[in-house]
Amino acid sequence: MSIITFTSDYGLVDHRVPSVKGKILSLNENVKIADISHEIQAYNLLQTAYIVRNAYSFFPKGTVHIIAVDSFYTKDRKCILYQADGHYFIAADNGVLSLIFYDIKPEAVYEITFNNRFDDEVNFTSTDIFAPAAVHLKNGGLPEVIGRKYKNPKQLSFPRAVYNESERMIIGEIMYIDNFGNVISNISKKFFEKNGVGYENFIVKFRNLALSRIYNQYTEFVSDWQNEHEYHGKSVAIFNDAGLLELTIYKGNNQNGAKTLFGMKVGESIYIEFF
Repeated sequence: MSIITFTSDYGLVDHRVPSVKGKILSLNENVKIADISHEIQAYNLLQTAYIVRNAYSFFPKGTVHIIAVDSFYTKDRKCILYQADGHYFIAADNGVLSLIFYDIKPEAVYEITFNNRFDDEVNFTSTDIFAPAAVHLKNGGLPEVIGRKYKNPKQLSFPRAVYNESERMIIGEIMYIDNFGNVISNISKKFFEKNGVGYENFIVKFRNLALSRIYNQYTEFVSDWQNEHEYHGKSVAIFNDAGLLELTIYKGNNQNGAKTLFGMKVGESIYIEFF
């Protein structure tokens, strides 16, 4: 089955999302279109990268992913195609693909030359370039037909956690806040385990708070399910399904979750001190 996923910062009120889907279906009415998200904050590439990175691998190999975030057309910015991890990714050359694949080398990168030879041919990037390119690939077309090899796509730096050996401390930062208000850091479980070897205890520090345990699952925090309600509103640190350290309020939401109660924002520091 042909699948094209669609991610954008367009929202769901305006005409843009249905316009792109309509264009795809007018070119191949048998294509299945799957939405990843259209609620990306405008131009937010880090948020885009987190969402797409943790979603795309659940789709079949060969899926084409349109990423229309910060993608409005300008003759000074190319549209590009990544072949990576058995999938195709179409986006503006704004660095978002380098954030998604900060640790995976793409198999090939192309500048999309289809439909963009003259400025007056492009009114809306997603309908005029992204959609036809995606359908071409799903129809079995070769990338070389719609593009040419591209050696220097824009690179952005993915924020990495670091280990300060003299202070026996991992220093990370908040990189994403989800729909439940959970605060997600760039400290991976793998990085934590690598640098915590030889230490018996640790403290997770953020703002003026501290936690002394990290759970492997959200529900692992509850030890007495008969009285599960007593755990509501408690502060918890877990390694989430993306393998990243997450601060959460048990059964919290976007109004009374970790984002609100901890008062934390993207870019703020978080520490793990070993002793």
